[in-house]
Amino acid sequence: QVQLVESGGGLVQPGGSLRLSCAASGIIFSFGAMGWYRQAPGKQRELVAHITRGGSTNYADSVKGRFTISRDNAKNTVYLQMNSLKPEDTAVYYCNAQFLGNSYWGQGTQVTVSS
Repeated sequence: QVQLVESGGGLVQPGGSLRLSCAASGIIFSFGAMGWYRQAPGKQRELVAHITRGGSTNYADSVKGRFTISRDNAKNTVYLQMNSLKPEDTAVYYCNAQFLGNSYWGQGTQVTVSS
């Protein structure tokens, strides 16, 4: 059974930082491409950052230069370091794994950027 468990969300002031973690089980983590998505109220879920099994990354234009995705295959964990947070980054953030043609999702973690 595949499980993705996110953590690290919370309330932060504008300009602050958070690091999200996603721990995976039930898949050969090193073989999977991983991504972070977010969904704000009333909006569609959107891709924030993606990392391939080889470590190549890509980012949404809105987060380039502020967010960094990374993975630790020894810990079966993918991270999203978020710096210079803005109120418009407020959303539920979801971890996604692409493995053997299947797509798996975590339960999401709330990130709120507000003063």
